[in-house]
Amino acid sequence: MSDIPKTYEPQAVEPKWYEFWDQHGCFTADPARVSEKRPAYSIVIPPPNVTGLLTLGHVLNNTIQDILARKARMDGKEVLWLPGTDHA
Repeated sequence: MSDIPKTYEPQAVEPKWYEFWDQHGCFTADPARVSEKRPAYSIVIPPPNVTGLLTLGHVLNNTIQDILARKARMDGKEVLWLPGTDHA
């Protein structure tokens, strides 16, 4: 068993996961796959107030959106959910 690093090193971890997500189409929904059996499902995410601070409320909101998107995907829907705080 390997030791857990004392600090998180995103450059050592995130490229692998980004590539996995990209290869598995996690950032796209295919309109051609939408049908009566596979309806579309998306979540529109407004950015937080530019003058406000991020709070635990934002964490809760993103967690609920994640749960809803995963449930919709498990139900066979064509899901697009791009989490983040600024999509400008």
